[in-house]
Amino acid sequence: MTAADGTPAERAHVLATAARAGDRRALARLLTGVENHTRTAELALRALYPDAAASHLVGITGPPGAGKSTLVAALIAELRGRGRTVAVVAVDPSSPITGGALLGDRVRMQSYAADDGVFIRSMASRGHAGGLSSTSAAAASVLAASGFDYVLLETVGTGQSEVEVAAAADTTVVLEAPEMGDEVQAIKAGLLEVADIVVVNKGDRPGAQRTAAQLRAMLTPSAAETHADSADGPAPSPRRGPQPRHPEILVTTAATGDGVPALLDAVIRHREEGVDGVTRVARRGRAAAQLRALVAERTWARLDDPAHQALVDQVVDEVAAHTLDPYAAADRLLAALHP
Repeated sequence: MTAADGTPAERAHVLATAARAGDRRALARLLTGVENHTRTAELALRALYPDAAASHLVGITGPPGAGKSTLVAALIAELRGRGRTVAVVAVDPSSPITGGALLGDRVRMQSYAADDGVFIRSMASRGHAGGLSSTSAAAASVLAASGFDYVLLETVGTGQSEVEVAAAADTTVVLEAPEMGDEVQAIKAGLLEVADIVVVNKGDRPGAQRTAAQLRAMLTPSAAETHADSADGPAPSPRRGPQPRHPEILVTTAATGDGVPALLDAVIRHREEGVDGVTRVARRGRAAAQLRALVAERTWARLDDPAHQALVDQVVDEVAAHTLDPYAAADRLLAALHP
């Protein structure tokens, strides 16, 4: 039986088995199904999901122009040099009119097309405002279950709407460019709050070390804070659980590879910290975010059923006319699903 024959369950079994075996065509077909929300892809992902825990997901985010794609390419080279396999989910911005995307990251990383230890998938954001496609986490799970040691998630690069990557990755790397005021934008966006590692890229530019020093001053706890933590106990962290985290600040020049080995070492150290619960807490947060997204998606899918269409249209019209507030409207729609 081929992946095009049989029932959705049978096709899913064929695709999942082939993906586990490293069949690139099957993996590409499965990822296309994930993007298109097909039943076959969903069943295949269900079968693959238990195998996804062994891989390490690294999110790469930051403002446009910080050099995310160049850094991802440099990380691929460093990982391959250390004998590790790596997959990349690179999310490109979509046209608001056609929904299409340039998918430029695949062009930049074309030199790895013949490398069996590298798999690169460009995905359109399809208007998703969080820097990631709504199917990126599912695609990353497929790649992780297919046996890649590392999965790199590169976000769109919209600047102030990319904190979602923290919910999708085990380790979040936030890039900054020197002397561009990006550290201020990152603070406003909340990016530095979700960073496990902060990288000042383009370290050969004037001001790179100064930017790194400024970030260290902002993000490194003072002696007074450290003393207070030891005396009164640590303050709760919004993302990583009971222990507050202070990200490492590194400087790289991705175009030449300078600083990239140190960055990968920092990623590995962060992964090893999972033994005291860091990665477990991050993965629990990712699971919660995925479930929220799926529940919302499936709730709307049920409301799109013709049986509810008249009610949905009526409620939308009333909200648009300001005769019904959105909160009451939401309660009415949910009540229709769960009378």
